[in-house]
Amino acid sequence: MLRNICIYTLIVTLCSCANNKAKDNLVTSTSNTKNTKPNIIIIVVDDAGYVDFGFMGSEDLDTPNIDNLAKEGVIFTDAHVSSTVCAPSRAGLITGKYQQRFGFEANGTGFGNSGDIGLSDNVVTLADVFKENNYRTIAIGKWHLGATSTDHPNKRGFDEFYGFLGGGRSYFPMNNPSKEHILQQNGKRVEFEGYLTDVFGDRSVNFVEENKDHPFFMYLAYNAVHTPMEAKEEDLQKYKNHPRQYLAAMTWSLDENIGKLRSKLKDLDLLDNTLIYFISDNGGAHNNSSENGPLKGWKGNEFEGGHRVPFIVSWPSKIKGNQKFDGLTSSLDIFSTSITAAKIEKDKSLDLDGVNLLPYLQNEKMGNPHNELYWRKLEESAARIGDYKLVSLENFGSTLYNLSNDLGERNDLSGSDTIMLNKLSNNLSNWESKMMAPLWREGKPWEDITYNIHKKLMQNKPALLKEPSDKKKTVIH
Repeated sequence: MLRNICIYTLIVTLCSCANNKAKDNLVTSTSNTKNTKPNIIIIVVDDAGYVDFGFMGSEDLDTPNIDNLAKEGVIFTDAHVSSTVCAPSRAGLITGKYQQRFGFEANGTGFGNSGDIGLSDNVVTLADVFKENNYRTIAIGKWHLGATSTDHPNKRGFDEFYGFLGGGRSYFPMNNPSKEHILQQNGKRVEFEGYLTDVFGDRSVNFVEENKDHPFFMYLAYNAVHTPMEAKEEDLQKYKNHPRQYLAAMTWSLDENIGKLRSKLKDLDLLDNTLIYFISDNGGAHNNSSENGPLKGWKGNEFEGGHRVPFIVSWPSKIKGNQKFDGLTSSLDIFSTSITAAKIEKDKSLDLDGVNLLPYLQNEKMGNPHNELYWRKLEESAARIGDYKLVSLENFGSTLYNLSNDLGERNDLSGSDTIMLNKLSNNLSNWESKMMAPLWREGKPWEDITYNIHKKLMQNKPALLKEPSDKKKTVIH
């Protein structure tokens, strides 16, 4: 009898252990597959110089955390944004299509009979798509895509907006800021202390912590290193003898906060399954000490210095790190790449101009994601086919360059290669015929300055005037 009881007890114990092990395996399996969709983070920095990061060759600005991101991912050597200024560049990125398709061509957000225009009401944002597909969505930082109720990030697919609506503001608390300049969370003003780059960095880290068990889409748009040139005192002291003291200090703070986000992702075991983009919204500006290295021009003009930007894509579990990619790419590609990564079927009505970069990054395709790219801001336009680049100025003419041996756009081939000149000119005209006219302009003072800059750069001459407040010369020739 006792022997039978012992055998029965042993059987029960073994079965119980087996059941518990099965439950443990089930729990483990469930926890491992609870969030199989990748998290998506787009880090946009503002007015950064092409060579102002360690991974792009900078020797005087410290960016160790961004450089680590580059080591984990792919560095793009021929990447471009769709505009040379802040607002339309962001409009192209967030919609995945040339912003000229919906009239968003000039900087600012325009003013019509009904006030601020901003994003067209019928255009779909990347956040709209992710929200519809059960992602938590947040926009942090600079918006600059409109300040009316229909343009507010909360109405454009973002569950949360933590930032400011305008194009720029102080990095420190302001007295009586306007609606466009207040720091807000979903429309409600947020009082803050300290330095705005840190504030945005802290919110990015906290959002990840809050959503560690749920897929999320984060649009993290720092206003650094856009003017005004302001930095924390301790960072200024760190770079007190630096020739670009304020830019160095601002860049250091930016890098620290990107490092905080990366560390949080790593601590929560989310880094491998997070697709991260790092990009500048346009080329370095003339007024923030940024440097564009070998590139001609700067923010606001259609030479390479205006739209060729540093660009990183990192997704450790899916994309091999420590690579460089030389194919022609665009910020427009972020939309298509992101929804493909999340296995979201593209709605046919989206009509995207960007392409999915993943096959190129996973060695399934070779060559250029784009054979052609186009740019236009009012009177200035440009076209790229292969290695050839056309820069055109209304009522002045066009110049032609072969970027394979003339990245600095110094040697005009328009007089010697008329076949290529005509091809690019015709393609540009064909592209423009499919776009809308701009819904607003930038105003005569800025347009005159920009026109003069283009004219001088096309002639390889120095541009003496760079903004309307420049008093060096009062007459534009």
